[in-house]
Amino acid sequence: DCFHGSTLPPEVIEAAAANLTILKSPTVLRQADGRLWGYEGCSDGGGCCHGSCTHVWNYAQAIPHLFPDLERSLRETEFGPSQDERGHQMFRSALPIRPVAHDFHAAADGQLGGIMKVHREWRISGDTEWLRRLWPRVKASLGYCIEEWDPARKGILEEPHHNTYDIEFWGPDGMCTSFYLGALQAAVLMGRALGDVVTLYTQLIERGRERANEHLFDGEYFIQVIEWKSLRAKNPVEVQSFGGGYSPEARALMEKEGPKYQYGRGCLSDGVLGSWMAAVCGVGQVFDPRKVASHLAAVHKHNLKKDLSTHANPQRPSYACGAEGGLLLCTWPKGGELALPFVYSNEVWTGIEYQVASHLMLMGLVKEGLEVVRVCRERYDGRIRNPFNEYECGHWYARALSSYGLLQGLSGARYDAVEKILYLQPTLKSDFASFLSTATGYGLAGVRKGKPFLEVVSGQIETREIRYTPAGSATS
Repeated sequence: DCFHGSTLPPEVIEAAAANLTILKSPTVLRQADGRLWGYEGCSDGGGCCHGSCTHVWNYAQAIPHLFPDLERSLRETEFGPSQDERGHQMFRSALPIRPVAHDFHAAADGQLGGIMKVHREWRISGDTEWLRRLWPRVKASLGYCIEEWDPARKGILEEPHHNTYDIEFWGPDGMCTSFYLGALQAAVLMGRALGDVVTLYTQLIERGRERANEHLFDGEYFIQVIEWKSLRAKNPVEVQSFGGGYSPEARALMEKEGPKYQYGRGCLSDGVLGSWMAAVCGVGQVFDPRKVASHLAAVHKHNLKKDLSTHANPQRPSYACGAEGGLLLCTWPKGGELALPFVYSNEVWTGIEYQVASHLMLMGLVKEGLEVVRVCRERYDGRIRNPFNEYECGHWYARALSSYGLLQGLSGARYDAVEKILYLQPTLKSDFASFLSTATGYGLAGVRKGKPFLEVVSGQIETREIRYTPAGSATS
C-alpha cells in the first residue's frame, strides 16, 4: 500500500514493481546460512549464467534498498571467497559459496562497481564497523585494478579490460573509465572516514577526469580510443578471450581497425554507466555533469528506436523486434562502425534501458527518461510478452532490477544512515510522493506544497536533516 501510495508516473511504478518478481523467481537463491547467491536469469530447465555475476548484478538496485542485509552478503562473498590475495576477483562466485580458481580475467566493470557498492551498503546500513572489516579487501581489489588496467597511473583504463559484453576493451573508454573514477572516489570517501591515506586515489581522479574530458569526449558523447600497440599487454591474438581466436581475416582487420569486438567512436548506451552507479551509490559526480547529460541526450537521440522493423540484428533479435521499439546498445551516428564491433551491439537489453532512463531523469532529462521507460513497457504489455518477465539471457533477468533506480531518478531521494540525512534532489518540478525504503523502515518522501517531507509508515528512519534541492536549481 505504501509503495503504491507513490504519485510518480504510472509507467515508473509499473516498471519498478513488475520486475520485483525476479526476487521470487529461481534466479535468486539463498544458502542455508542465509547468504544470497544468484544466476543472471533462468532457462526453462535450470539457471542461466551462474555466480551472482558482478557486472550484471551491478545494475540491480532493488535488493540493497528492500533487503540490505542480503545485499551486503553479496559484497562479503565478492571481497571474501571470490577474491585472492592479489585482489583479483572472479566475477562468478561458486555455489556452495567457497574459494574459486582464479583462472580467467577479472571483470573491470564488475570489480570496480563492487567498490562503489560497498560504499552504498555502508551508507544504507550506517554500519562503519562492517566497512572497517571489509576495507583491507577493498583496498586490495582497487590496488589490483590500478596495477592491472592503469599501470602508468593515468587515471583511465588502458590495458585490455573484460566487461559485461563478454569481451575485453582495448584502450580507454568512457564506460569503464567512469567505473574507475567512481571506484576511486568511493575509496576516497571510505578511506577518509576510516582515517586512511588516499592521496594516490585523489591524484588518479584528477588525472582521469582531465584525460576523459580531453580524449574520450567527442563534443557530444563519450567514446573509446582503441589502442593495442603501445600497451603492456601481449598481442591480442595471444590473449585468452571469451570471444575466441583470430582467423586470417580477423588478423587483417585488426591491423586496420584494432582488436575485434570494440566500439570505438560509437554512441554506447552504457557509455557513462559508472557515473550512474556513482550517483545511485551516493558517491557523487565523476565526469563533468554537462558532458554526462550531453552523452545521455545523444543516447536518447541516436539509440532509442520506436520501430525496429528495418533494424538488422544477427544476434538475439527476440529481445525486441518487428514493430516493437527499444534502446539499442550502440550506434555509430557519425560513421566509423567497426567491421567486427562487440557482438551484442545490435541488441536491446531491458536492464540497460532502465539504467539509461534513470540516469536521464537524474540529470534533469525527465521527458526523455520516461519515453525510454514507456517504449520498454509497451513491449511487455501482456499481449505478446509477459509483463512480469523481462528476459535477456534467461527469464527473470537480474539486470531488469535496474528499474528500481527509476524511483531515485525522479525523486532524488537517498537516505544516508551514516549522516542521518535524507537527501532529496528531485527532478520533478511539482509536488510528489515517492516510496522510500531504508535498512530500518520505509515510508513516503517527497514535496508537498513546495516543502520537503518524510512520512515513516513502518519501522523508523532517524533523520537529522532533510537536505532538499528543488528541481532545476542544481544537477548532482
